Amino acid sequence: MLEEFMQGFASAREENLIRIKEAKDQGGKVVGIYCTFCPQEMILAAGAIPVGLCGMSETPIAAAEETLPRNLCPLIKSSYGFAVTETCPFFYFSDLIIGETTCDGKKKMFELMKEIKPVHVMQLPHLHNNKASLELWVNEVRRLKDRLEEELQVIISDQDIWEAIEVINQEKRALKAMFDLNRADPPPLSGMEILTAAWSRNFSSDKGEMINNLNGLVREIAHQPKNGRAKAPRVLLTGCPVGLGTEKVVRLTEELGAYVVAMENCSGYKTLELLTDTSGDDPIVALAEKYLAIPCSCMSPNPYRLELLERMINDFQADAVIDLTWQACHTYNMEAYEVGKLVRSKGLPYLHLETDYSSSDLESLKVRIEAMLEMIED
Repeated sequence: MLEEFMQGFASAREENLIRIKEAKDQGGKVVGIYCTFCPQEMILAAGAIPVGLCGMSETPIAAAEETLPRNLCPLIKSSYGFAVTETCPFFYFSDLIIGETTCDGKKKMFELMKEIKPVHVMQLPHLHNNKASLELWVNEVRRLKDRLEEELQVIISDQDIWEAIEVINQEKRALKAMFDLNRADPPPLSGMEILTAAWSRNFSSDKGEMINNLNGLVREIAHQPKNGRAKAPRVLLTGCPVGLGTEKVVRLTEELGAYVVAMENCSGYKTLELLTDTSGDDPIVALAEKYLAIPCSCMSPNPYRLELLERMINDFQADAVIDLTWQACHTYNMEAYEVGKLVRSKGLPYLHLETDYSSSDLESLKVRIEAMLEMIED
């Protein structure tokens, strides 16, 4: 039964592509997003389908480098490459692209992308717990609402937003419950299985179905007898976002006999504790408060990331931490210093890897991961 669930998550991208095409043929709208800072609730409230567009393949990078600098983050180059080569069907079907100023590279990429599609860029403040930052972000969420209404020719009511908030809160709870299964020893899910299930939500055309599938997976594992997996090192992955196509560090770690029990990055656990408060009067303020709390490395300072990491190390009984930085991602590269201090203060091995989407460094990555695993005390 577990295999059936995992096969469903693995095939979600292809199946939902067909559904999205059918929805478009019937006049439906699609909105492409690149980051967890984008309020998906507002897209759902507009009656549109949100789809993830972050590039997780090396294939279109060469085309992107005809315009973009070679020494740029591979995520940006891959994302832009898919756009200019028209090889991402989700980008093709998108009626509007939503970006955000999480980094200088993405900010400038969106300027170029406007030549291809309508793009709306949200101006993100870079300071937590600040009145002016919250006011700015509230205004940006309101500005997004106005743009969606204009672009999609709809009216978004507060009730529409509150209903969408409940859907996304349910999705967050279901995802967190799935991740939390791996607090058990041995973990019932591999790192690749967690990644597959979590990544598939980016392409889901039916949030209700995705929530049911995640909850079904959790129930299935809860009712299964404890599996007979051997004891092995438990590794926590942090750093830049990882998706299917860029999972080489996860795959190598598990091929070397360890368990990747959890991922803190924004494609993993980073946002799952952040639910929108439904006790207030204004859903836009509630959304702004939640999204501004995301502990992305673009925030300065960024204490919640370290707090979350420390709790995850304890909760998931991590034996070691791998910190993955995509090349030219300067904010995560800089934060590696503080992350390393935290991990070492807990007496655990810490490995900072800086790499790109290519397979050229697989052997060197393997050697370094293997050396880290050998440092784990029995």
